[in-house]
Amino acid sequence: MIVAACLVTVLLSACALTLPVGATSNPVGKKVGTATATGFLQVLFFNADASIQTAAKNGGITKISTVDLKQTSILGLLVTYETIVTGE
Repeated sequence: MIVAACLVTVLLSACALTLPVGATSNPVGKKVGTATATGFLQVLFFNADASIQTAAKNGGITKISTVDLKQTSILGLLVTYETIVTGE
């Protein structure tokens, strides 16, 4: 029973990490844009675009202030990269 509980815990575990990538001298605006790419086995990405340009476009941002990258991994099998852009 304990082994089964440990196995379920490991299978359902995930790890997320958000890191700053860059900043400009532009004032931090109220707009936020995101772009996401999800892949399998950290290698197979299909039609994925997590670029800064796409994130800015999705948020209607023309002057970028900050850029952050968030990575979420579920046992290394399913990986998601999310680019988060703030600005005006």
